[in-house]
This record gives sequence, C-alpha cells and structure tokens, in this order.
Amino acid sequence: MSLIADWLAAKLTPATVKTRQTDAPQAVALHREFAEHPSKGLTPARLADIFIRAEQGDLTAQAELFMDMREKDTHIGAELSKREMAVKKLDWELRPPRDASAAEKANTKKLQDLINDELDIGSLRTDALDAIGHGYSCIELGWGRTAAGLWFPNQIEHRPPTWFVCPPDQRNVLHLRDSGSMIGTPLQPFGWIPHFHKSRAGYIPRTGLFRALAWPYLYKNYSVRDLAEFLEIYGLPIRVGKYPPTASDKEKRDLLRTVLSIGHNAAGIIPDTMQLELQQVMASGNADSFMAMVNWCEASQSKAILGGTLTSSTAANGNRALGEVHNEVRLDIRDDDVVQLDQTLSSYLVYPMAMLNGLFADNRCPSWVSDTQEPDDLALYADALPKLVGVGMRIPARYAYARLKIPEPEGDEPVLQVAATVGADTVGADTALAALSAVRGSVAAPTADITEVQTDVLAVAAGASVKSMVDSIRDQVEQADSLESLRDRLLHGYGDLAGDELVKVMALAFAAADLSGRFDVREEG
Repeated sequence: MSLIADWLAAKLTPATVKTRQTDAPQAVALHREFAEHPSKGLTPARLADIFIRAEQGDLTAQAELFMDMREKDTHIGAELSKREMAVKKLDWELRPPRDASAAEKANTKKLQDLINDELDIGSLRTDALDAIGHGYSCIELGWGRTAAGLWFPNQIEHRPPTWFVCPPDQRNVLHLRDSGSMIGTPLQPFGWIPHFHKSRAGYIPRTGLFRALAWPYLYKNYSVRDLAEFLEIYGLPIRVGKYPPTASDKEKRDLLRTVLSIGHNAAGIIPDTMQLELQQVMASGNADSFMAMVNWCEASQSKAILGGTLTSSTAANGNRALGEVHNEVRLDIRDDDVVQLDQTLSSYLVYPMAMLNGLFADNRCPSWVSDTQEPDDLALYADALPKLVGVGMRIPARYAYARLKIPEPEGDEPVLQVAATVGADTVGADTALAALSAVRGSVAAPTADITEVQTDVLAVAAGASVKSMVDSIRDQVEQADSLESLRDRLLHGYGDLAGDELVKVMALAFAAADLSGRFDVREEG
C-alpha cells in the first residue's frame, strides 16, 4: 500500500488530524444510510451480479450481503468468532527499532504504557479483524491529549464496510464514499486504521473470505427453506376442497381458506354445496437429504474459516489424532492473521502516536508484536535442562525464561526459592558429598574444626539409613514373644534392611579419613 508513504510525505502535525473525516458535510449522508439486506430473496444470478459490481468498485451491495451472512448464519458467526478470539486474547508488546539506543528503549516503554492506559486493545483488534471476511476494515480515529499532554486516539470507531469504494482504475485503493463523486475521497492521513486482510491473492474486492463462503451460504439456505416446508406439512393429511361450477370467486376463496386452516385448527365451515375430502396423511419421506446438504455446507464453511472440521464439530469418523492435526492448521491460520494485523497496527497506530508525540525520528519506530509462542512443557524442561548443563552445555538463562514464558525478575523483586531443609530424613549421601567437598576446599579452617564438621556432615547423611535400620529392629523387638523368636526374626529380616545410602556414606567416610590423614601428614611435614 502506498498510503503510509503518502502520510510520511505529508509531514502532518497534531493540529491537522483533530477533525474526523466523517464529520465533514460531504459524509453526512453516510450516517443516514440504511442497509438494503440483499440476502433477502438471494438467487445465484443475483449473487453473481453483486460480485461483478464489487469487482468494478461498487462495494456497497457486497458488504451488505456479507454483514447479513454473518448475522443470519450462526455457523459462520461462530467460526469467525473463534478465529477472532484466537488473536484477541494474545499478549503483545512494542519492540524497539533495531540497534535501539537507551533513549529509544525508554520511549518504546513510554509509548507502550500510553497505549495500555488509554486504549481498549481487545475491542480494537476485534474491529480490525472484521477484515477477515470483507477483505478490509476501516477504524476512524479522533485525537486528544492526556493530562500529561501526550497525543492519543481518544475516539476509535469502526466504520461500516459499506462506506467505502474502490476507484475503478485503482482497485487496490480504498476511498471514503461521498456525495460529490463516484470515486470517493482518499482517507485522511493519521485519521484511520485501515486493515487490509488477504485471505487470498487479488485486489481488495476479491480478497475477503466471505467471497468463498457466499455460495455454501446460498445453497444451505435453499436446503433449510425446503426442510422447513417439509416439516410444516409432515404428518398432516392432504386436504382437497370441491366446489360446484356455479361457485363465485368469493366462495372459492372461502373454501381455500377453510382448506388451509383445517390442518392447523382442526375446524372449519363450508357451504353444503361444497365438499372437503381428507386424503392420506403426509408421512412418507425424511429429512436426511436436507440435512446432508446443510452438513456439507457447514463443513465447507468450517474448512474455509478454520482450515478443518474437527476443531469445530465431531465427525462420525473423527479421532484425536486428526483433531490435533486440524488444530495445528488452525494455529497456522491464527499466526498468519496475527502477522497481518501486527503490521497494520505498527503502521497506522504506533507510528502516528510516535510521530505526533515526537518520540522517534521518521525512519525509526517501534513495532507491534503479538506473542504467538506456545508455552513448552515445564516438566520436560525441568528434567532436560539440568542434564544438558551437567554435560557442559552453556545455556543462557534467558532461553529458559523465553521457552517457558516465565518473566525474568527485575531488580530486587521477590523470587520463588526451594526451602533448604537439612535433617536426618532429607539429606542423602550425594548432598553430604557436596558439603564435605566444600569443607575440604576451605583451607582457612583449623584441622580440628574440619574433622568435627566432617563428622557432623557424615552423621547427618547416614542418619536416614541408620534410622531406617533402628526402626526396623524396633518393630522386630515389639513383635517377638521370646528371645529365640527375636533372634530368628533378626537373622531372617537383616537382608531386607535398606543399606544403599549407608554404603555410600561409609565409603565417603573412609575416603574422608584417608584424605584427612594425608592432610595431617602434609601439615606435619
């Protein structure tokens, strides 16, 4: 689009964008328009004519039809809402320009705080994503100042897609309709957020997703209408009224009204010169053929909007694996929606706010970036990272924070910690070995103190194993009814005592004794 280039060349100031374009007298008629609802009585020929007119630049009838489709077809409305909500809920941030200076980083933070404080981003995203169906969505901005004097859009209004037109010779340009010309008026710089969303390649009138949804919508309505008519007469008798040749037109009309009403009211009157016969009950046929067409149309709509059907309904042969594949496709669609919307917000919201407030130079501006990263499995990383670090991999801490979507602590902010509990039941031989190595590495402590500390550490490490053995022997003593029975129990139960940790501690003790002796000999020498 050349629109942003034109805006850059305009060298606009806040004073030039204070008045909204649609408040001008030329646009007054737009506020008084009422939709003609072309979906009423829609036929294939009428639909084709609407599309041809749109390709020639007249978008009004096509836009009105698309609004009717979303309003009348609950399936289309629900599927599009899923697609929009997937984007609306994402976190976002302003990313400083490349190789940003300290001042640019500070101004980026200032601009992001301004947007967070003053704008409803969820509503703004929803309005902009209306372009998924239409191919474009235009949000008009009115500007005001904060108490601190910063410029921000204090009026944000989504304008109906019927308000716009494509000049016949510029079908990739959108103008505001007015009463003075057929080609409309260019959009006012810094006064709009025009989001052009391409669901397919082509020029603006043909890029909207509703172009592909219109045909299933039409066929589905034919089937729903026929189904309603079938259900209305199903189970009712066929009524036939007979009138004599001399009956007047009024008598014929009276007889017809009686025939029509008797099926619902079970009562009616006719002259004795006329006859009413009830034929067989309408009980043949079923609704399966109508529903087959409706289901095909809705499946086609789901594929066009979300890329599949198993994320929106349960198919008869569906399974979890296929559902996960379809969900991955839907995430790809979401990510593409996000990229297109982020580019629009960067160009038509962030840039004007940055320029009007004098925070950045013309060729330097932050970018709007939405967070589409899925948080990785915490348990997987908690197990893998220590092992990878243990074999020598140098992994930056910021990598783990980013992958797990855990914010890094700032300054003296409190952080979660594992409580260090040292006791006979919780300290094992490996912990004792680490503590012992730390003690042996401290050559400043006297030898006697080192020996005492080593003894204490080893006693703590062995405590769990010794306590387990003592508890087991105590149980044997309490259950024995004689000395002979206790002897037999001890002989047979000794092999079940937990000794693995005690073996480690004993080996550690022998190693400590050997090292202590070597240290003493070296000191005496």
